[in-house]
Amino acid sequence: MGKLSAFGKRVGEMGFAAGGGVINWFPGHMAAATRAIRDRLKLADLVIEVRDARIPLSSANEDLQQHLSRKRRVVALNKKDLANPNIIHHWIRHFESFKQDCLPINAHSKSSVNQLLSLVELKLREVISREPTLLVMVVGVPNVGKSALINSISQVANTRFPVLEKAKRATVGPFPGVTQDIAGFKIANHPSIYVLDTPGVLVPSIPDIETGLKLALTGAVKDSIVGEFRLAQYLLAVLNVRKTPLHWDRLMRLNSNESPNELGGAIKTVLKDSIPNRRNPKTASEVLYIEDLVKKVQRTLYITFSEFEGNLEEESELESLINKQLAALQVTFRIPHKDSDEANLMVSKKLLILFRTGKLGPFILDDLSEASKPLQ
Repeated sequence: MGKLSAFGKRVGEMGFAAGGGVINWFPGHMAAATRAIRDRLKLADLVIEVRDARIPLSSANEDLQQHLSRKRRVVALNKKDLANPNIIHHWIRHFESFKQDCLPINAHSKSSVNQLLSLVELKLREVISREPTLLVMVVGVPNVGKSALINSISQVANTRFPVLEKAKRATVGPFPGVTQDIAGFKIANHPSIYVLDTPGVLVPSIPDIETGLKLALTGAVKDSIVGEFRLAQYLLAVLNVRKTPLHWDRLMRLNSNESPNELGGAIKTVLKDSIPNRRNPKTASEVLYIEDLVKKVQRTLYITFSEFEGNLEEESELESLINKQLAALQVTFRIPHKDSDEANLMVSKKLLILFRTGKLGPFILDDLSEASKPLQ
């Protein structure tokens, strides 16, 4: 990923301070929440640190790591359905090599949450016999799925434990920073076990530009802070440097023999599992339309990539390729001829939606080679 870093630093003007490239997005409630989290950590018997499986390193709040390292902790890599399954097991082994419990999860999956609860029970077993009340704390940066996990734990716990009180539900939203208070949710009796949901908090500043870009690309920082166009540039840089369009072409060739019925059924299953908080399930025609659009986007990026004769390591040439891809995607998305800035913004928004909902495929943006030291 080193080749991408130089490009990231140039693209990163987006709300990073000019002198040193630091992202400063630290709403007032985050400062108070960070202090409250540190105070409550002293009382916690176990901490579930939720991270985004697509960025196992970048989604860690470094300011809290020293405090978390003193506690019983489970690192839950959420959104595993959006992460590359061929790589994620290497990350699990990395965490385990430092004797850190780590579990990839999908906060919307009952079986996944059950697995996490079993691990939590195992970790608490040594204190469960002598403590009448146990406290589990859930922490993480914005938009990694903490509140969705809390809600799922509540639903699962209602069937597993005798709960006297009807558990509250955490507020879940598509934007980072929705949960702004720290609230307790009782999930069991004998002993009483409470789970604390906490607001997502970032460090006051992120000195590494590429880390900031990854956080923004996965939704931990509001798009309005960074800019959808610059995020789309960064995403295309990632795809091109990794030569992902070539992989898409091979996949399309392999899948070309599938019948329409088989393909439609598979697509429907994938979309059903990957769209969070869905209230209006997609119809079969909508599912096929989305899949057709995804194929066209992948084909467009493959053609522009295969026609590229420049050097991906040269910043100006990579930028030229990205500009051509954005122009080609405007046609693919059927965006009418508009002012170039307006058209680029519309293309960027559509491309980001496809990436964030997993339609372009599963990715892990962090590089395992950068994970050379244990958790602090």
